[in-house]
Amino acid sequence: MGQVHNIGRFTTPPEISDIEALAREAYAHIPDELRDVARQITIEVHEFPSEYMMEAMDCETPFEMLGLYQGIDRETGSGFRTDMSAEDDVVFLFRRPLLDYWCENGEDLGQIVMHVLIHEIGHHFGISEDDMDRMESRTVSLS
Repeated sequence: MGQVHNIGRFTTPPEISDIEALAREAYAHIPDELRDVARQITIEVHEFPSEYMMEAMDCETPFEMLGLYQGIDRETGSGFRTDMSAEDDVVFLFRRPLLDYWCENGEDLGQIVMHVLIHEIGHHFGISEDDMDRMESRTVSLS
C-alpha cells in the first residue's frame, strides 16, 4: 500500500493545521480517476462532527465519524448538505476521532487521512469498496 508521510515526528497531538497539511498532501496524490470526479472539493478539518451531522448519519458518539463528504450529486441533485448556499462540495475530516483511531490502531496518520479522503469521495460517487481499495493501494509513497 502506498503511504502518505507524516509531517515530522509528532511529540504532541497533531493540531488541525497538521491534519490539514496531511489532507492536502493526500489529495495531491489520490488517483487521477478519483480526483477527476471530485475536482471542486474543499477539505475542512474540524475537531468533531456537528450535532446535525451526527444525527443525519445516525451516530451515537462523535468518535464514530472520521470524515464526511458534503455535496450534491450533480446528476440526481441529491446528497447530504449542511449549507445549501455552498457551491463547492466539502470533505470534512474530524481531528479528534482521527487521532483516537490513530492511537488505537498505530497506523500511519497520513495513511489514515488518505484512506478517509478516498473513501469519503468514493462513497459519495458510488465507487465500490474494491475499487477504492485498489485506488488506495496505488497511492504514491511519499516517505
